[in-house]
Amino acid sequence: MCGIIAYTGPGIVRDMLFNALRRLEYRGYDSAGIAVVHRQKIRVWKSAGKLSMLEQTLPEKLTGDVGIGHTRWATHGAPTDLNAHPHTDATGRIAIAHNGIVENASNLRHKLEKLGVELTSETDSELLAHLIALELQTSKLSLTDAVRQVLLQIRGTYGIAVIDAKTPGTVVVARNGSPVILGLGEGQMWAASDLSAMVRHTQDIVHLDDGELATLTSQGFEVTTLGAGGSKKSITRIQHSMDDYDRGEFDHFLHREIIDQPEVIERTLKGRLDRQFSTARLGGLNLQPRELLAIKRVKVLGCGSAFYAGIAGANMIEQLARLPSDAEPAAEFRYRNPLIESDTLYIAVSQSGETFDTLAAVREIKRKGGFVLGVVNSVGSTIAREVDGGVYLHAGPEVSVASTKAYTSTLTVFTLLALMLGRLRDVSPQRGAAILDAISALPDMLTNALKLELQISRISHDISKAKSMFFLGRTSAYPIAMEGAQKLKEISYIHAEAYPSSELKHGPLALVSKQTPCVVILPDNELLEKSLSSLEELKTRGAPIISVTDSQHERINELSDHIVFTPPCEELLRPVVMSIPLQLLAYHTALVLKRDIDQPRNLAKSVTVE
Repeated sequence: MCGIIAYTGPGIVRDMLFNALRRLEYRGYDSAGIAVVHRQKIRVWKSAGKLSMLEQTLPEKLTGDVGIGHTRWATHGAPTDLNAHPHTDATGRIAIAHNGIVENASNLRHKLEKLGVELTSETDSELLAHLIALELQTSKLSLTDAVRQVLLQIRGTYGIAVIDAKTPGTVVVARNGSPVILGLGEGQMWAASDLSAMVRHTQDIVHLDDGELATLTSQGFEVTTLGAGGSKKSITRIQHSMDDYDRGEFDHFLHREIIDQPEVIERTLKGRLDRQFSTARLGGLNLQPRELLAIKRVKVLGCGSAFYAGIAGANMIEQLARLPSDAEPAAEFRYRNPLIESDTLYIAVSQSGETFDTLAAVREIKRKGGFVLGVVNSVGSTIAREVDGGVYLHAGPEVSVASTKAYTSTLTVFTLLALMLGRLRDVSPQRGAAILDAISALPDMLTNALKLELQISRISHDISKAKSMFFLGRTSAYPIAMEGAQKLKEISYIHAEAYPSSELKHGPLALVSKQTPCVVILPDNELLEKSLSSLEELKTRGAPIISVTDSQHERINELSDHIVFTPPCEELLRPVVMSIPLQLLAYHTALVLKRDIDQPRNLAKSVTVE
């Protein structure tokens, strides 16, 4: 996996493809390459490392009929020049770029070796190029039909782009579990795994569904199914522009996305606050009040930061709506053969809307008759199309691999959902109005939280020397600690673990020492005194303590080495407000350590393979 671009049309193909790969960099990758059909021959350039390494190998101008490009994040085979995409067959007639995993690769490899085919890479993807070439050599199939016949032999996932030296001006793309989006222009066509690759050139797009192929020429496209049937597709006009993918005055996309959060949350809230009935308005749920009242349980599914947001969201719903609610990693959900209940509301959370594990969980729930809502950022994404209803975040494109604004937007949506469900059950109009007032003030609270940046940048110099850290919090503060630890390890590479403060004595305390900084989340609530006992335990072992709190309790000052005071807020909103200083702490620590902040090692923005 990671990024695919395909283009057919006029212009300097080199620039078209390479600039598109630049816009796919944020997804994370360890090698890259380009293939172009030129005078009925395929020319390929590829290199391990960053795009700057590939750029050195490219000719100044590169014309051609059609081309494909790829940024790879290694799954099968190390990140080397040979393993980089695009891959070709032995004759050089076919070139392919592939995201996904071929699960029956060993059988297909054995089949090709018996036919005398010499494989040059360790990847499963290379097999596809040889298999397509064999189909064309042994039959009179078109390129599209040859690709179709090969994909019928494949078990696994793919987003694939194929070009043929003998079919100039044509590219064939297909998807199964890995996104492929068509971009429509005048006299030119694009296909990509991500909108960012095409947004400079077109705003008219078509999403392929699983089991579909598209044949592209400069004059248009045709979509068919694996069974060779026709497929009618609707064109979507997107609202993003190149400015959404620009760092502006910031050194890193992550920094811009942290600073943008007050504006982002204002956009997430727009049109969703119902003052008349002191509730939230979420029109895309496709559930009537009577159906919402019939819900007996809520289950939230997500991966990584989406999972941590799900834990916080489940807490909000349980506290405000008095519905049993919990969250579970989407990747584990379907493998335990879960019971799907008709009176349970399932919620799938995904920034990209393409997270493979979350999509698989959605399909398992629907297969068993469950009702699934999506909380998704990317409009028109696969999860957004396959769920029964849901809410868009409207956070805008998030470029940095580590999620910040999409995370806080997700939490904000959960506050709205908790309020809506609460008002149907147990929350009075007066209490609902007070919560609405607090939610309305959220952008201003985030603006004030961002003013802590200078203080946090100083703290980051102290913790940058640490080899390991703990993040601690109780009940609603625990998922805040989990996300704080996630951010720190993602971009600073400092080992960090989150625990409930109450669990210190049950094991983690053995690792606490003067060399183990501890970040403790201390909301001003009924558990504050108990949390202060945990601070005492840490202080006794000499641990440097960083307290993130909205309390003025004097003992916090006595026990802490650093105190970060966040703006006081409604209990429901603390996961949003208190996440800001933890994002800043991770960012500035990574800055001190000179890490690759927007593209941390080994990580990809959208995980579209299992």
